[in-house]
Amino acid sequence: MGADAKTAMKVDMTEAAAKRIAKIVAGDPGKIALRISVEGGGCSGFSYKFDLVEGRNDDDVAIERDGATLLVDDLSLVYMGGSVVDFVDDLMGQSFQIKNPNAVAGCGCGTSFSI
Repeated sequence: MGADAKTAMKVDMTEAAAKRIAKIVAGDPGKIALRISVEGGGCSGFSYKFDLVEGRNDDDVAIERDGATLLVDDLSLVYMGGSVVDFVDDLMGQSFQIKNPNAVAGCGCGTSFSI
C-alpha cells in the first residue's frame, strides 16, 4: 500500500476530542475506548454510531492521543478514511463531529452522511 493509500485509510482526532474521550472513559469504570462505526441507514444513507467499549476487537484500528483511545473497525474505516474526529462545545451544544472527506452530503443531525 502506497503512502497516499495509507493516509486515505487513516482517521485522526483533535486534541479537544481526545480530552473529551479521556474524560468520558474515566467516568465509566471498565470502559477503555470510544468506538465509532458506520452503519447503513440514517437520513442520508449511512450513519455514525458511537459506543463506549470494554475491549478491542481483532479488526479494530486504534487511534490514540493524549491518553485517549478511539477505535474504528476495518469495514467502517473504508467509509471514514481521511476523517478527523473533533469535539465541539458551542452555543448549539456539545457533540463529536466527524469531518469526513468521503461524504458528499450530510444532514442536520450531523451523524448521517452519503458518499
